[in-house]
Amino acid sequence: MDNTNLERISSLKNTKEIIKRYGFSFKKSLGQNFLIDQNILEKIVNAAELDQNKGALEIGPGIGALTQSLAQSAGKVTAIELDQRLIPILNDLLQPYDNVEVIHGDVLKLDLNSMIKEQFKDQVEISVVANLPYYVTTPIIMALLEKQLPIENIVVMIQKEVAERMVASPGGKDYGSLSIAVQYYCEPEMVLTVPNTVFIPQPNVDSAVIRLKRRKKPIVQVEDSVFFFKVVQASFGHRRKTIINNLISNLFTKDDKQELISILQSCDIDPSRRGETLSIEEYARLSNVLLRL
Repeated sequence: MDNTNLERISSLKNTKEIIKRYGFSFKKSLGQNFLIDQNILEKIVNAAELDQNKGALEIGPGIGALTQSLAQSAGKVTAIELDQRLIPILNDLLQPYDNVEVIHGDVLKLDLNSMIKEQFKDQVEISVVANLPYYVTTPIIMALLEKQLPIENIVVMIQKEVAERMVASPGGKDYGSLSIAVQYYCEPEMVLTVPNTVFIPQPNVDSAVIRLKRRKKPIVQVEDSVFFFKVVQASFGHRRKTIINNLISNLFTKDDKQELISILQSCDIDPSRRGETLSIEEYARLSNVLLRL
């Protein structure tokens, strides 16, 4: 069946009509903002580089506007929705698409590895594509990255400010531990910025679509990734402090000061530099030496 000419869920008229028909009310606590711009939806789907041999995992489908576009591009779409009230609406509106499955659950609590194996056994690659609730953006993205899931791309609509932090380079105000965590696992790329006028209800912030292309292996080699991220987080503890003072305050003690200075100098890092000036390669070099302290 050709579903490409079915009426678009995403139009303002249809979105309002669906909300009214099902008596749906938005829950602010769930960060629900529905996209009503088909052009932006298509750009999101295109950025995921899908085809009939690939699968799409969607998080927070809402009433299914993005799901509908994904269903026309991917071989299989699995949408995870936390709000039980939306499940019957999604099942009803997406009924024409036999390649879509809706799952009720919390993406942060589900066994995603098992679910992906079960849901996408016939697909060669899987991408996560979503308009994420802004209040849980970072926990969701970090969970997707840290669980070593078999994901090719993560293409998500998130708060613009958070997207800018993910793509930031050393030395800028946006560069921090989140930049390093994302860039360790992925090649991040800003796809487009999005005004708040294309949502119902309108959020108070501008948004951006970002693509995180999963690396085959991390960008740097570290002996202990858990310790590496501890060093990174400690170094950004207080942005105005030097790296030596942050390391003493957040990970070591004053008794370690002289040894820490020697280690930093041996890694060609001036102890008076601030954490936001260090590259991910410098953090890798530093953490590998600090591990032996």
